[in-house]
Amino acid sequence: MTTTAVILAGGTGRRLGLEAPKQLATVGGRPILTRAIAAFDAAPQIDDILVVMAPGHLAAAELAAGPYSKVTGVIAGGASRTDSTLSALSALADRPGDARVLFHDAARPFVDARIIAECVATLEHADAVAVAVPSSDTVVVVEDDRVVEMPSRGSLRRFQTPQGFRLATIRTAYERALADPEFAANPPTDDCGVVHRYLPGVPIVVVPGSEQNIKITHPVDLIVAEQITSRENAPGSAD
Repeated sequence: MTTTAVILAGGTGRRLGLEAPKQLATVGGRPILTRAIAAFDAAPQIDDILVVMAPGHLAAAELAAGPYSKVTGVIAGGASRTDSTLSALSALADRPGDARVLFHDAARPFVDARIIAECVATLEHADAVAVAVPSSDTVVVVEDDRVVEMPSRGSLRRFQTPQGFRLATIRTAYERALADPEFAANPPTDDCGVVHRYLPGVPIVVVPGSEQNIKITHPVDLIVAEQITSRENAPGSAD
């Protein structure tokens, strides 16, 4: 049973104020995309890697992926997260349904080996797995500028990636999503959201994430990312 890592790099740098996709920005002297690829290339549980890049930037992604032997393809993504996932599923159409796939945001360059290993191990006995960390903030539901609900913080988690699935599961979820006329107008924000909505009987097992597994979205995130890399490169740090 093979395990493929799909690196979703279809986003842009608009919120970072960048002209090129944010995945090509450098952190600690290395492109964000390169760091994400390297983490999965080094993981013994991963058999191959597929990179889904923003259209028009495939050459840059191929350059970033060049040193990594597990990368078997660099393809163009779509206008949305779900479009990019569908591009990946199309590229994996010849894989059997019991194969495993991990979808990871390229904008999370600090995913660690423990998270990857636990996701793959969980898919030995589950059809879907998510990575999450406890919410350190109180999260409230607001309507018309008024608080209408205050869920217990103890049960709340913040999703990260990777998110992992048996291929048959994520394929079926998207088949049902595409058959729903409301899907395009109100798509879930991630792949676990698609499974949760369209395959509600499939449990999504949660494994612990890491506060270092940040998503680079806003300018302040680049500052935090540089601080993380400076700690990695400090004298006495582990390789």
